[in-house]
Amino acid sequence: MRSVYNDVASALNAKSSVAVVTIFNKSGSAPRAEGAKMMVRGDGTITGSIGGGKLEAEAIKYAVDVLKTGISVIKPFNLTSADAAEMNMICGGSGELLVDYIDADEPVNYEIYNSILDVRKKREKAWLITGIGTDDNSKKMKQQCLVKQDHTMIGEFETDREFLAKLINGPAKITIHSEARDGQRILVESIRNTSTVYIFGAGHVSQKVVPIAESVGFNTVVIDDRSDFANRERFPTSEIVLLKTFNDPLPDFPYDDDSFIVIVTRGHMYDKTVLSQLMRKPVQYLGMIGSRSKRDLLYKNLAEEKGFRDEEFARIHSPIGLAIQAESPEEIAVSIVAELIQVRAENGRCADRIK
Repeated sequence: MRSVYNDVASALNAKSSVAVVTIFNKSGSAPRAEGAKMMVRGDGTITGSIGGGKLEAEAIKYAVDVLKTGISVIKPFNLTSADAAEMNMICGGSGELLVDYIDADEPVNYEIYNSILDVRKKREKAWLITGIGTDDNSKKMKQQCLVKQDHTMIGEFETDREFLAKLINGPAKITIHSEARDGQRILVESIRNTSTVYIFGAGHVSQKVVPIAESVGFNTVVIDDRSDFANRERFPTSEIVLLKTFNDPLPDFPYDDDSFIVIVTRGHMYDKTVLSQLMRKPVQYLGMIGSRSKRDLLYKNLAEEKGFRDEEFARIHSPIGLAIQAESPEEIAVSIVAELIQVRAENGRCADRIK
């Protein structure tokens, strides 16, 4: 799936300056998770999204102004309950927006953003560090650099190495975090191939899984054959794939070791149909909802019909989720995402430390 980084690199290669808006320091109900990005061109057109509604409209105005002044800014936001209701959220939320001017006339910007694409292509890790001056005593109004996994730096950032290591080893090893130092606000973003959760079934459990999964750094793709369930109203931030029927061959998604599969369809026969097609996909996680007795019967049928072996069934997480005695859709969603986090961490998705 194409990222905002691709769009920024393409714009720079076409000699076009852009503004990039990033959500950070979020609390409460904001329409997208921390680290969500949107690229804005001079004419106000965008790629990516920070969730739509009033927040996105205001952010576009900020970005157009930044493209005129050439000065990156940080803007607070505070969604009222009325604003939240417009976006189908329960209550309002607050946070900050980095509105970053990316100048096409600065060669270092080409280096940084094309290096980000290279890092993601090679499935490596890096950290994008941005400093925005907050007072007249700031050394610079903006600093930005990319620190790669081999500890090389692209761009410049005036700070001591010890503090730089502290930044990278902090919460941004998964998403994004900020610090204040020497008259600057400093943002650290982890650059990595964001894990994608492919959720088969668009029912109540899926609707609860998606916002929790996205809040901890997963992309989400929701797949179902019911337009009444798999739609933008129920899943405003997910990629949605509407099937004709689950009985047809499933789409050939780009599964890899950053892929997680969650099977929560509306019935065990559909679970069986989906699982039979996904058993041998090269994914990091394969989980299916259901009781142990129904799971065992399903496994027995698949072994007889498809010839799957015990060691292949052993990789499946079923019953899905951590064992926290979950019963409601909300509790089940928490248990599922907790297991996704656990598997991601156990398989080395956290950032390496700078030596």
